[in-house]
Amino acid sequence: MTKSVFYHAGCPVCISAEQDIVSLIGSAKVEIVHLGEQKNRIAEAEAKGVKSVPALLTPNGNVLHLNFGASMADVKG
Repeated sequence: MTKSVFYHAGCPVCISAEQDIVSLIGSAKVEIVHLGEQKNRIAEAEAKGVKSVPALLTPNGNVLHLNFGASMADVKG
């Protein structure tokens, strides 16, 4: 993996964190995944270790859980 992946659910906390992440590392270096709109990616996020969103998956596989917005159970609905 060469890009970071930013997983979020679209809440205000997530949108704010997304803007900060893109500002910090650049849009070319991060894939944005809105799990509320891309529910088919929830299992992928969980398999990578995402426990809550917003979360940033780094290129070397570390998951950085950011300012708590929603648990994965909440995202699944």
